[in-house]
Amino acid sequence: MSTNNSRRKFVQGLGAVTASGIFIGAPSLAFGASKKVVVVGGGTAGATAARYLKMADPSVEVTIIEANKDYHTCYLSNEVLSGDRTLDSLKHGYSGLEKEGIKTVIDYVTGIDAKAKKVTTKGGASFDYDRCIVAPGVDFKWDTIEGYDAATAEKIPHAWKAGSQTTTLRKQLVDMKDGGTVIIAAPPNPFRCPPGPPERVCQIAMYLQKEKPKSKVIYVDPKKKFSKYGLFVQGWKKFYGFGTDNSMIDYIKSDGIAKLDAGGMSITTASGKTIKGDVINVIPAQKAGKIGAAAGLADKKGWCPIDLGTFESTIHKGIHIIGDASIAKGMPKSGYAANSQAKVCAAAVAAMLNGKEPGSPAYVNTCYSVIAKDWGISVAAVYRLAEDRSKIIKMAGGLTPMDASDEHHKRAVENAYSWLNNITSDIFAGG
Repeated sequence: MSTNNSRRKFVQGLGAVTASGIFIGAPSLAFGASKKVVVVGGGTAGATAARYLKMADPSVEVTIIEANKDYHTCYLSNEVLSGDRTLDSLKHGYSGLEKEGIKTVIDYVTGIDAKAKKVTTKGGASFDYDRCIVAPGVDFKWDTIEGYDAATAEKIPHAWKAGSQTTTLRKQLVDMKDGGTVIIAAPPNPFRCPPGPPERVCQIAMYLQKEKPKSKVIYVDPKKKFSKYGLFVQGWKKFYGFGTDNSMIDYIKSDGIAKLDAGGMSITTASGKTIKGDVINVIPAQKAGKIGAAAGLADKKGWCPIDLGTFESTIHKGIHIIGDASIAKGMPKSGYAANSQAKVCAAAVAAMLNGKEPGSPAYVNTCYSVIAKDWGISVAAVYRLAEDRSKIIKMAGGLTPMDASDEHHKRAVENAYSWLNNITSDIFAGG
C-alpha cells in the first residue's frame, strides 16, 4: 500500500474492523444470575477489557484491582524526554470507568488461586471470581546484565514504564553538559513497544540538537534490525546527520549491553567494547509482569501462553491473560495491540459467562513514532486468527512510504496525537 490515498482508506477502516470484527458472532446475552469478573491490572489492556466487558453484559460485576491510582501511558512518553510533552498529559484515572459501574480497588495483587477462583491483595482483601482477566504488563530480567538491578535502575533508569523514571531521565538530560554522551541500550526480543528504543533515540537527539548541539547519542542494540528500520534510518539521516562525520547518532547493532558500571558511568557490550556515557539509559530484557509468574501463568521463558481466540490461559482455565504479558503470536507488544486484544477477550468472556461460544475474532494494531518536529511515521495492520488457532495472521497492512512527502509525515504526527486522545478516551471513558 504505497499511495497516500490507499493508506488513508486502510487506516480509516481500522475502526470499523475493531468495532465489528471482534464481536462477530457475539451472543445475544440474557442478563440473569450475578457473574463476577476480577481484572488484575488497570493499564491499557486491563481497563479496556473491563469497560468492554461491562458494555457487552451490564449484569457482570466487574472489579479492577490496580496498584496505582493513576496510570501513565507508555506510548508517546518518549516526548517527555525531548521536552515536547509533560508527564501529566499522559496521566489517567478511573473515575470514568467507575461512573460506568466498574468497581476500582487500588491495591497490589499478591496471589491468584485458580482452583478456588480467588484473588488476594497486599491489603488483606480477597475477591471471588467466575473468570479472571490478568493484564500485568511487563517485568524485567535483572539477571541478564551484570551490575544492573532494580535498585540501580533508580539511578540509571530504564524509563520503560512511564512515571518517575521518565522524569529522572529527563532531568539527567537537562543537567548534562553540552558535549556529553547519552547511551541508550536496547533489549533483545521480545519486549514492549518494538519501535520504542529507536524513537527514544530520535526524541533525545531532537532535544540535544536544540539545546546541547555538541552532544551525541550512542544507540546499542543486540538485534540486526528493529521495527520500521528503513524509515528510522531515513529520519536519522535527514535530521541528525546519520552516516556523516557530524552525526548526532552512533548506532552499534548486533552487540547488546552485557555489563553496567554505574559508578564509572560506562557499559560493556557483549563483544567486550567499553563505552563511557554522561547519561545512560538501560532497557533490560523483559518478561510478563510479576503476578504472571507468581500465579503460575508464565512459561519457562517468562511469558504467558494463551488460547489466541479467547486469551484464556493454557495453564489455568478460567484465567485470561491480555496485553504485553501474553504470547499473542503474530502481533507486536504495543498499546493498540493490547487494546484490540482486550476487546477480543472481553467479547469471549461475556459469551463464556453466558454459556455461549465466543465469536470469530479480528485484531488491529497501529503504531506511530515521532522522529522529529512535525515528522512522524506509522505502521498499521489488520489480523485474523489462523484456522488452526496456532497464530494470529496479518491480513492487510500499511506503512509510511519511503518517498512520503513532508506533509504526509506532518499528518502522521497529527494522527498520532489524535490517536492518543481517542484511545485513552476509549480505554478510560474520559477518566
